[in-house]
Amino acid sequence: MQLSGKVAVVTGAGSGIGRAAARLLAKEGAKVAAVELLAERAQAIAAEIEQDGGEAIGVVADVAQAEQMQAAIEQIAERWGRIDIVFANAGINGVWAPIEEITPEEWDRTLNVNLKGTFLAVKYAVPYLKKQGGAIVVTSSVNGTRVFSNTGATAYSCAKAGQLVMAKMLAPELAPHGVRINAICPGGVKTNINENTEQRNRDNIRWPVNYPKGTIPLTGHQPAEPEQIAQLVLFLVSDNASHITGTELWIDGAQSLVLG
Repeated sequence: MQLSGKVAVVTGAGSGIGRAAARLLAKEGAKVAAVELLAERAQAIAAEIEQDGGEAIGVVADVAQAEQMQAAIEQIAERWGRIDIVFANAGINGVWAPIEEITPEEWDRTLNVNLKGTFLAVKYAVPYLKKQGGAIVVTSSVNGTRVFSNTGATAYSCAKAGQLVMAKMLAPELAPHGVRINAICPGGVKTNINENTEQRNRDNIRWPVNYPKGTIPLTGHQPAEPEQIAQLVLFLVSDNASHITGTELWIDGAQSLVLG
């Protein structure tokens, strides 16, 4: 097992990419702290991992709240004495709408969960990572990094672009301490992110383009499975990626090269 003896923090671990990554990291030997906004989700994924023979705890925290994230990281460090891996994955789509229809409150919520949430997870975990070295993976997106045709997704795309820049800025800062940080940029993935998505009047501002064969050249209309994204996360936090930091990796079946 590649991650034996290591402690991994996964935010947004209760569903989708986070859940798949939490299970895979545990399968590879990591002790997993599953951070979730909802207690039932945190407990459910921790129970799944333990039923599979792994070791995990569910931790309840709102990633956008500094005090809650600081307490969560401290709880994890006290439990296992170390933190080696952070998968800053929690995020929402938020509101997709014409710019004049997005309220300041809607903008703030999207940026707070996606961008500030990543900042807080990294900020509070870094002192522990520096003790022995470690790896951070941030879930960015094709949106805001290669794709700018999802008209109306302004807040989301700005947050995702910011996450990518954060990883690049922190890479040389953390490298002398043996801490690597990279960003993954998924395209379409089978997750429940649509539960926190609101779209309003996008048809009024979208440029009409048809893709009769689908928007994902590798698979047509079929989005990625969360487990496929989890495999990339595992690679980036493992010793197989020991010389990779400050890098973005798109995992989208060439979707972003078509949509652009």
